[in-house]
Amino acid sequence: MTETRRINLSGKEIAYTFKRSRRKSIGLKIDSGGLIVNAPLSGSLHGIESVLRDKADWVIKKLDQWKNRKSTQLIWAEGANFPLLGKPWQFTMVASDVIQMTPGKLEARMAKIESSELTAEQIERVVMAWYYRQAFSCFTERVTFYANKLNVELPSLRLSRAKTRWGSCNTRGVIHLNWRLIQMPLNLVDYVVAHELSHLIEMNHSPAFWQLVGRIYPDYLAARKELKKFW
Repeated sequence: MTETRRINLSGKEIAYTFKRSRRKSIGLKIDSGGLIVNAPLSGSLHGIESVLRDKADWVIKKLDQWKNRKSTQLIWAEGANFPLLGKPWQFTMVASDVIQMTPGKLEARMAKIESSELTAEQIERVVMAWYYRQAFSCFTERVTFYANKLNVELPSLRLSRAKTRWGSCNTRGVIHLNWRLIQMPLNLVDYVVAHELSHLIEMNHSPAFWQLVGRIYPDYLAARKELKKFW
């Protein structure tokens, strides 16, 4: 059973998604869709709302953090801007057969155009192909740079479409980097690359790991804070 309910927390009216299931305890989750409350089938509404009031400060804080995040959502339309390394690129269409990049402008040149407008699906296909080429080229360069700084063997690189993770490193030494990183300024790309490569030596988040990250990317705390604003 799922329904939308409202509750007053610390003077603010908060809407939340309420779900009941066979779980044994109350669970609170906050993401881009807002507050989600998962409750046992037998839990009383009074008891559930009491838990919410006890957690009011935490709930409001987390909701505000999500509200202040910078969205990376893209609009697939001609004339729309597509960020590349922190700078906007405008998509335009002209009749030819190649894709051309000029400062601040991405021109989709197509030999055969049946209508005067591209569909959202066509624009998405063109822009995503462009993003993937830019991402793989840039990430390969930065991974090589930081692998040399760490004096580790160059790992395999894969592009990721993960929804909640910028990067990962597995025990086989394969680095996955989210393609959306190519939208971010280069300093944030470098932080994620330095972070994941450091896992080749320290497969944890211990003090030794962060010391290693700081050795090859000293400004990691500021970059980490800035990256949390996006998604």
